[in-house]
Parts: sequence; structure tokens; C-alpha cells
Amino acid sequence: MNDPSTLENLHVVSLEKIAAPQEIKTDLPLTDKQRSVVLRSRKTIRDIMYRRDPRLLTIAGPCSIHDPDAALDYACRLAKLAPSVSDRLFIVMRVYFEKPRTTIGWKGFINDPHRDRSYDMNYGLRAARQLMCAITDIGLPVATEFLDPVIPQYIGDLVSWAAIGARTVESQTHREIVSGLSMPVGLKNATSGSIQSAIDAQETCRTPHSFLGIDQNGSVSLIKTSGNPDVHLVLRGGGGKSNYSPEEIAATAAKLRAGGFPETIMVDCSHANSNKTPERQADVWKSILAQRKLPDCPIIGAMIESFIGAGNQPVEAACRYGVSVTDPCMDWTSTRTLLETES
Repeated sequence: MNDPSTLENLHVVSLEKIAAPQEIKTDLPLTDKQRSVVLRSRKTIRDIMYRRDPRLLTIAGPCSIHDPDAALDYACRLAKLAPSVSDRLFIVMRVYFEKPRTTIGWKGFINDPHRDRSYDMNYGLRAARQLMCAITDIGLPVATEFLDPVIPQYIGDLVSWAAIGARTVESQTHREIVSGLSMPVGLKNATSGSIQSAIDAQETCRTPHSFLGIDQNGSVSLIKTSGNPDVHLVLRGGGGKSNYSPEEIAATAAKLRAGGFPETIMVDCSHANSNKTPERQADVWKSILAQRKLPDCPIIGAMIESFIGAGNQPVEAACRYGVSVTDPCMDWTSTRTLLETES
């Protein structure tokens, strides 16, 4: 039983040392090829954001990673498809290792890679970096959501595009993190559907900050940033409503313009925009393609949740290969058809 007279760590059960970022990077360094893929992909994404590249930035992949083998299998399929649609789409794989929870639940591969509440984060960090290296090595850029403030030090050099989720977009800590990130970042609207918090976050993320973090050796450090200009809005619906219709896109663009921000919007085809029904992502995708035919369309990107198999399964008994253990996803065949759709 905890001693109530204790002034510190009253509710802390244990402390375990975690390998420093540099230690893991030394074991799993970037190759010249991987570095080139990341640099080239970040440039392409910036070019799309600033209308120097007319293609649609497309983030596709499972809701979360739980099986590295299945994730790499999916990556190989996506990488094989990408060249055939590269005249219209720039494809980046969704490789999410961290999952914010509304209450409780599995927090993702880095936090609990074995899905048995052993919380083997030393393994999770290494395996996550190893998978990102493997995906990048086949020429496919990766995207992820950053949740824990120290995780970018371990895998940030492999990420071509990052997201701040609907549950953390109002967080000062996460806005500060974005201000120092080296890649373009999408800021999702709040779970309520409100877009104002994500618009406010753009100003914060573009501003220099000073805050506590860790360096590559794992030492607590004062981090000073210059601000990240490459941020944009991601509409994912919320509050039981979608927000991707032409009228809502136009209204959002007007709010961005009024705030002095670029009219740069990505639409998440999943989550509230499809009512978490995988098949409805196709309706959102078709709306995006139709809107992009209009003059001055502010939509520069789309996100879809897909995996090898359709639907989802309980994380505690994940036995179906290539099926999500968090939100339901569309299957690979449907994904391929969707990405090959031109109008």
C-alpha cells in the first residue's frame, strides 16, 4: 500500500529506463536511400500545399499499426499501386503507432506492442522505427500522428507528414511540438466538429516557442523552436456531423482567409465524415474529386483508413490477419478501386 505521507510518486508503481533516441537510431540508422525518400517526399508535400504540384496528397493506411508484418504487406501493395496513379495522387502510407483514447483502451503499438498490457516500450520503439525504415526502403513515404511529446525524437526523421489529432489539437504541448517539427503537419478539427481550435492552432504552431523536452541522448533539455510554417487544416467531421460538403469547405476556407492563413484543407474520409462506416469513405472521396474540378478549390489532400481486410476486431483477440484492432477500415480491394477512381 502507498504511504500517504509520501510527497512524491505516491501513485507511481515503478520507473523503468528507456533507451535514448540516439541509441535506437545507432542500431537502426537511416540509409542514404531512406533519407532521400523522406527529403523528396516532404518537398513534394510542401509543393502540393503551396499549389506548386496539382496532385492530391493521399494518406492511406490502417487506423493503427498492431502487426508489423501485415503493415509491411499492405505497404508493398500500396507501393506497387502508387506509380500507376502518380499523375493524380501522391500517396503516403498512414503508419500510426500511438492512439489517443477518449477514456481508456489500447494506446497503440509503441505503448503496448504485444497487446498484453506488458507495456514493453523499449521493444515498441525499436520495432516501430524498424517498420518505418522498411516501408521507406521500398520507396513509400510514411505519415503518423504524434501524441507522446518525446516520440518525435525517436522516429521523426522517418516521417514525411504528421498529424495532430482531434483530441490534442487544443493542447499547448502538442502545438509547441509542431512548432519544432521538420515535416508538414495536419491539424484536425476537434471531436465536437469545431474547426476554430484547429485554426487557432495554426497560429500557435507557426510561432517560435521554448519548452522542456529531451535531446537525442535522452537528457532533459530546453527546446527552442523557430515555428513551423507548413501546417494545414484537416476536416474529419465531429459532433455526429460531417464537414466535407462544398458549402462547408467554402465556409472553412473563408475562416482561414479571415484569419490570414492559407486556404489549405485536407479531408479525412473516415471518422465522423463517414460515420466510421468504411464503405462510406467512397462517397467522401467522390465528393473530394468533384470539388477539386471547381476553380480555386482549397482541398489539397485526403485521408482514408484501409487495411488488407475489412472491418475491425477486438484488440485482445486479434487473430484475423490484416484487420484493424481499432476503427474499422475498408479492405485492400476497395482501396485499390477507390484510388484508381478518376471522377
